[in-house]
Amino acid sequence: MSTGLDVFDTTIQKTNRWLKDLMQELGWEDRHKAYEGLRVTLQTLRDRLSVEEAAQLGAQLPLLLRGAYYEGWRPTAHPHKERHLEAFLAPIRGHFLWDPEVDGEEVARAVFRLLTTYISAGEMADIQQVLPKELHALWPTSSQ
Repeated sequence: MSTGLDVFDTTIQKTNRWLKDLMQELGWEDRHKAYEGLRVTLQTLRDRLSVEEAAQLGAQLPLLLRGAYYEGWRPTAHPHKERHLEAFLAPIRGHFLWDPEVDGEEVARAVFRLLTTYISAGEMADIQQVLPKELHALWPTSSQ
């Protein structure tokens, strides 16, 4: 299905590729659940970045995902200062309370692996540098 506008067709294709990759990472067959996992994790990450870092990451997202990433954002209220892994995972886990089989940490790890595939290495290094060390446990290692 084509929208007739290349910019929209391209972002739909890219977003579908991201969702397909995430579904494969997590072993999920539900595209909506994958979208929800991607969206809540991106927003949770965004809320822990400075406005500048959040904007730099957002600029590299497909247009369609960029809208989800910025949805509800209040830059003056961020970044959150929590330093602990559990505080980072809480919004992701909370989003999936209805599905006890979803592991919030597994979702976060899968999204971070996805980001390392599609976001520039320099931007990913910048993000990792500003995140608390405890959150580095979510970062993919070369063996993953």
